[in-house]
Amino acid sequence: MTTKPLILILCTGNSCRSHLAEGILRAAAGDLIEVASAGSKPAGYVHPKSIEVMNEIGIDISSHHSKHLEEFLNRPVDTVITVCGNADQACPMFPGQVHRHHWGFSDPAHAVGSEEEVRGEFRRVRDQIRLVFEAYAAGIRRETKLER
Repeated sequence: MTTKPLILILCTGNSCRSHLAEGILRAAAGDLIEVASAGSKPAGYVHPKSIEVMNEIGIDISSHHSKHLEEFLNRPVDTVITVCGNADQACPMFPGQVHRHHWGFSDPAHAVGSEEEVRGEFRRVRDQIRLVFEAYAAGIRRETKLER
């Protein structure tokens, strides 16, 4: 029995963008890959608005928790994807790491304005992440199909 390749999504705080990406990628290709997220300086929580806007698209990330990237240093990681510039600069090499991608997104946790304006920024970033990570998942599906 072969294990699924682990894709690790990194962000500095592991409270917003990395959890949005983890939830979307798991929903799109979790049958083919293992997906996790972590941070170089974890915030210690998942931002409530991240949970809220993911629920709007039918993805529940309420059980996610903020983790440090060191939790994964002793695991074989196939692919590391950084979603913020700070994590890209702080990212170590992981055992077994074959691929590395950096797709930066603005941090919705820094949004200012009314409650609805902040929620709108979380939605905007979620939708950008969704476009990128669903396309990435489609590529994984194509590659898997070709290998069979």
